[in-house]
Amino acid sequence: MEIKVQKRVLEANETMAEKNRKLFAEKKVFVLNMMSSPGSGKTETLCKTLLRIMPEIRTGVIVGDICTTNDADRLKETGAVAVQINTDQFGGDCHLAAHLIERTATQMDLDHLDLLIVENIGNLVCPAEFDIGEDARTVVLSVTEGEDKPLKYPLMFRLADSAILNKIDLLPYLDYNAKEAVDNMAEIHPGMPVFSLSAKTEEGFEPWIEWLTSKVNSKI
Repeated sequence: MEIKVQKRVLEANETMAEKNRKLFAEKKVFVLNMMSSPGSGKTETLCKTLLRIMPEIRTGVIVGDICTTNDADRLKETGAVAVQINTDQFGGDCHLAAHLIERTATQMDLDHLDLLIVENIGNLVCPAEFDIGEDARTVVLSVTEGEDKPLKYPLMFRLADSAILNKIDLLPYLDYNAKEAVDNMAEIHPGMPVFSLSAKTEEGFEPWIEWLTSKVNSKI
């Protein structure tokens, strides 16, 4: 019974995701689904990214968390339009589903956006299973997590279009093998671009910004 219910949930989500995809295509808005485990530095990476690409790229953000508006409040300080979704009112889901994106995106002025970033809830399992109608997915892994995370959570990395290895400024102080982490990502998803950077110091940001900008420009 549980498998059948899960199947129906995913099928309903796919239907709504396709509706979202058509809407975003009509509006010529590039949608990036950004995912990670909690504490990877995803929000800080987005803040620094927004400061580099705006106002040339008009950007909005949908932020997912179970509780609080902390991340949306930080992102608004960059000047971007940021809307918070808290899933505690929907049972505390650990992912953003397509119908929540539809409900929120249709209340935003998509005609004046080139890029919509969805900062998904911190989790390396559930968000990977739910298509939200995005154009691309980026997964963030920090050097404070295990090198074997891509092997433990392969679906997340297999379905991502790019990955960020964050917090490289901490490498001198950690017993962490960055090459092993990148190699593990390549094993799960050969050819996927991996951007090693520091959201704190902005070291290594240029290739990431170039990748994102080229993706957005290909749609607008």
